Amino acid sequence: MAISKTRAEFACDIETVWDTVTSLTDYTWRSDVKKIRELRTKGHFIEYRKNGIATKFSTTKFEPLSLYELDMENKNLTGHWQGVFSYQNGITVLELIERVKARNIFMRPFMKLYLKNKQKKYIAYLRKELEALEEEEKGTVQMTYFPEK
Repeated sequence: MAISKTRAEFACDIETVWDTVTSLTDYTWRSDVKKIRELRTKGHFIEYRKNGIATKFSTTKFEPLSLYELDMENKNLTGHWQGVFSYQNGITVLELIERVKARNIFMRPFMKLYLKNKQKKYIAYLRKELEALEEEEKGTVQMTYFPEK
């Protein structure tokens, strides 16, 4: 089993990071995802990637603003995804931990590198989205503020 851990810091509130990461309806910021379909069982969904891979996720822990855990499986792998959120001094910290086992024995030596690359891209997409949301918020404030003459 391959294990990969990544830590990222964001200069924004924890609510924004949490809402962005856990949303199953606003995923356009992830350029690798084609669509997400929620299943009838609460906390279960399928993520369809643009490369044709469909991954089924089952939520195992959902502690708002703190912990988000999912079991995952697709034709290539099975595993567990964990996001740990914390906030201190204006900085939100997100720690991602993935534990994955490749179904194909020949892919197993490459899984840790694959996970590191995937996590790096995820953090880059997330950072870009959070920056865009911050700019959008600033733009809204500028548009609604009219100083008196």
